[in-house]
Amino acid sequence: MASKKAAQESLTLSPVLDLNEASVLHGKLTELRGRDLKIDASQVERLGAQCVQIIVSAARAWQADKKAFVVEKASDAFEKTLQLIGLDPNQLTAKEN
Repeated sequence: MASKKAAQESLTLSPVLDLNEASVLHGKLTELRGRDLKIDASQVERLGAQCVQIIVSAARAWQADKKAFVVEKASDAFEKTLQLIGLDPNQLTAKEN
C-alpha cells in the first residue's frame, strides 16, 4: 500500500546565492512546492538579500501548505548573513501540521 505522505525532497544550495542565482533558486523551489523539503545550506559562501527573500518566502509558503521546510547544516556565511539582515535561522523552519 502506498503511503499518503509525500516523499521528502532535498535541495543543496549553491555556494554563491546572489542576484544572478535568484531566479534559478526561485525556479527550483517552485518545482518542489507541495512536498516536504530539506535544504542543505552547508556550501553557501555568499548569500544576497534577494535570495534571502526567496528562501523566507518559500518557508512561509511551505508553512501555509502545511509541509515541512527545514534548512540544515547552515554554513557560517549563511548564518552570519541572516543575522546581519536581522533574521533568526529558526524562522526558516516550517513544520508540517
